[in-house]
Amino acid sequence: MKSSARMTIGTRGSPLALAQAEMVRRALAAACPELAEPDAVAVRVIRTSGDRFLDRPLTEIGGKGLFTKEIEEALLAGEIQVAVHSMKDVPTELPAGLEIAACLPRADPRDAMIGPADTALAGLPAGAVIGTASLRRAAQVRAMRPDLRIVNLRGNVQTRLRKVREGAITATFLAAAGLERLGLLGEANRLLDAEEMLPAVGQGAIGIEVRSDDRRTLDFLARIDHLDTRLCVEAERVFLAALDGSCRTPIAALCEMADGSVRFRGLLAEPDGSRVHRVQLRGEAAAARRLALEAARMVRSEAS
Repeated sequence: MKSSARMTIGTRGSPLALAQAEMVRRALAAACPELAEPDAVAVRVIRTSGDRFLDRPLTEIGGKGLFTKEIEEALLAGEIQVAVHSMKDVPTELPAGLEIAACLPRADPRDAMIGPADTALAGLPAGAVIGTASLRRAAQVRAMRPDLRIVNLRGNVQTRLRKVREGAITATFLAAAGLERLGLLGEANRLLDAEEMLPAVGQGAIGIEVRSDDRRTLDFLARIDHLDTRLCVEAERVFLAALDGSCRTPIAALCEMADGSVRFRGLLAEPDGSRVHRVQLRGEAAAARRLALEAARMVRSEAS
């Protein structure tokens, strides 16, 4: 039977990815009368390479593009009209003919710590085991607590929470936004301020990718685009691209916009945490990309 859907959303199949696709579907239905009927927007689950290979660190199997490649192939083939991503998973260079056309309003960009109740990172016992697959998180932890032991931990949110509950690891870190979208923020014992743990580029933001020549879908997405979020995420991605960032380099950034001004914070670190270079710049919102480029120049110069 032929589908009656007027638009198909492509997404990964994790509970978090499905929750985020549903957020986009609801936003489109609210903003676009043409998409308000119950079956007007369909969701198609696409399994990515990043979901298949969970036994090795991302640095060994190709980096964050493994979470978008198959979805983007379906987009280019016309099998779906939009792709929904966690922006922290999206490489800075997109395939030709594709673009991030919209972002939903950004949620809390901070990292959440899941571990012993009422215990901060500084209060963990010497030798405590931290589970994370993120070089960014690992480098910042090592800079603060070189006595802790870090082990590779991948898998969806529920898997990582279970590892802590079972005692396989002492603590882990997850994006606060993801926990909130799943109704699991109560699992966190602490939210880490950016001064303590600068978040990943794009963390907390949901991006919507589309073919650049699909004017109909672009018009729909323009109705749900949160411009401040998209401009801030674009600035963070400029910083990452200027540093040739990949999953092999600990890089973090957070751009925040308010009342026409912007605050940009960036970080470049050695994987072992031996050196962490931080920068903070402020300026007019219109200069966010320029500030990001200047921040990249500053940390690169300091690191050289």
